[in-house]
Amino acid sequence: MKVTLLGTGTSQGVPVIACKCDVCQSRDPKDKRLRASILVQVNDVSVVVDTGPDFRMQMLKNEVNHLDAIVYTHEHKDHVAGMDDVRAFNQKHSKAMPIWANEAVEKALRRDFFYAFGQNTHGGLPQVDIHKLGDHELINGFEIQGINWTVLPVMHAAMEVYGFRIGDFAYITDVNFIPDETYAKLKGVKVLVISALRKTHHPSHFSLDQVLDVIERVGAESTYLTHLSHLIGKHKDFQAQLPQGVYVGWDGCVIQND
Repeated sequence: MKVTLLGTGTSQGVPVIACKCDVCQSRDPKDKRLRASILVQVNDVSVVVDTGPDFRMQMLKNEVNHLDAIVYTHEHKDHVAGMDDVRAFNQKHSKAMPIWANEAVEKALRRDFFYAFGQNTHGGLPQVDIHKLGDHELINGFEIQGINWTVLPVMHAAMEVYGFRIGDFAYITDVNFIPDETYAKLKGVKVLVISALRKTHHPSHFSLDQVLDVIERVGAESTYLTHLSHLIGKHKDFQAQLPQGVYVGWDGCVIQND
């Protein structure tokens, strides 16, 4: 398995528009963060988790020429806004893009991209084939071309968000509470990617101290932090503050998980 961190920034990305802080003014490429997303590749199967506003640029930057499916964590704009750009893959592969989403995400997609769900669809519009993530998938998981995905329900304030486990790898973003049932599903994970918005408290995201407690409880061999705001500090400085086995994720970071 190969996982590429396509974006490791929060909803505003880094740099933030009009911000003059040291992080936003940094010339270190690792301090430039697009909105959160990953590319999971297992053998010849390629799946993207979330299509935020930077989806097009992420596909170009990482030379993604083939995409088999898209999986969504939740319906917030920074995770769905780029769905229109699946058109390029529709045209390349001559078929609709399979997407996996719960009812709330499907509702948001149908609202924001209404033109893709009408009767008069054509090659210039995004074409998607929605697979619903319902109660059955929450309990049993789902399969994409022979690859098993386990759903990891977590909370983002009052909103349920889905993390995902594929083999020994797990991805969780936009979270401030993990139920015991999800911790049980994380048992034995070797590589964890999880969001850590900033060092101070936030009402709908784990702070750094909170996520470090989660990391200790999960016990993965390696953990990468994502969904980072400019308030977290510069990549180099922040990395020096983290315990062994915990890494600051960056856009383009590749994780190989055998």
